[in-house]
Amino acid sequence: MTQELIDTAVFEELADAMGADFAAELVTTFLSDAPNMFAEMTQALATRDADAYRRAAHSIKSNAQVFGATLLADQARDIEMATMTADASALTALQTNFDQTADVLKALLDE
Repeated sequence: MTQELIDTAVFEELADAMGADFAAELVTTFLSDAPNMFAEMTQALATRDADAYRRAAHSIKSNAQVFGATLLADQARDIEMATMTADASALTALQTNFDQTADVLKALLDE
């Protein structure tokens, strides 16, 4: 599952370049900030605020790329680039992917 959700080479490169403690701090910050990003996306979807929706998706994408979470980044990029959907299915799928990715990131920090 790690192989599918996290490109461990990217994650290890981050840890090597920035130091393991700093990489862990970045991951922890992302994991604690992500619920706010999802709340922004939910609110933006409810109010039909396409710009806010795209900005939050962009933030998730950018953070995911840093950690090698390529599937999450790709999914967030697709949302960022697409017209806002009428339903929350894309957001729900992104949240599910994030939850799984977060579990893998936490496990990597525990190694």
